[in-house]
Amino acid sequence: MVPSRKRLAEDRRGATLIEFALICPVMLLMIMGLGDLLYQAYAQSILTGSVQKAARDSALEGGSSNATTIDGQVITLMTPLVSKLTNNCSSLVSTGTWCSTRKSYDSFSEVAPEPFTDTNKNDVRDPGECYTDINGNGAWDADPGLEGQGGASAVTLYTMTITYPRMFPVAGLMKLSPMQTITASTLLKNQPYAGQTVNVNATICI
Repeated sequence: MVPSRKRLAEDRRGATLIEFALICPVMLLMIMGLGDLLYQAYAQSILTGSVQKAARDSALEGGSSNATTIDGQVITLMTPLVSKLTNNCSSLVSTGTWCSTRKSYDSFSEVAPEPFTDTNKNDVRDPGECYTDINGNGAWDADPGLEGQGGASAVTLYTMTITYPRMFPVAGLMKLSPMQTITASTLLKNQPYAGQTVNVNATICI
């Protein structure tokens, strides 16, 4: 017996399956996206903690000569989360990489662009405007930090960057990079294990 149009309109069998088919892809994308964000947050917290410890170890006497070993300790702590990390500071990577940098300053106040006399009030250091050459290289620098850990009582900015493949392919669907980058930095003063060597700040007007 052929069911009437009314009976067909009232027949709800299979509706749940259709609704599930419509909702399931959206839910899976949301779950994977949330999982990716949570994994990033967890990896970031581990990296931040390990970088802070590494910076304290670097600030001790002999820290500058043990930089490679100290970096290795950070990578060891990150390996359970991101395996097969290689040392590569290139921005174009397709595998897990790490990159560390150290810049030293005479004091905390010098962790800023070199001060200059802004004659024309345009907030840009133009040729001819006098500036204080903090790092002694004869040129104005937006970042006067010197490469390396620095000596006793120097202030060091230690930065570690980790790049790794994302756990889920959600980023590709949103036209985002399949790689995720996390960075942690800390600014600490080296221990006063010797007399501090301070650069003479000259004023240059060229």
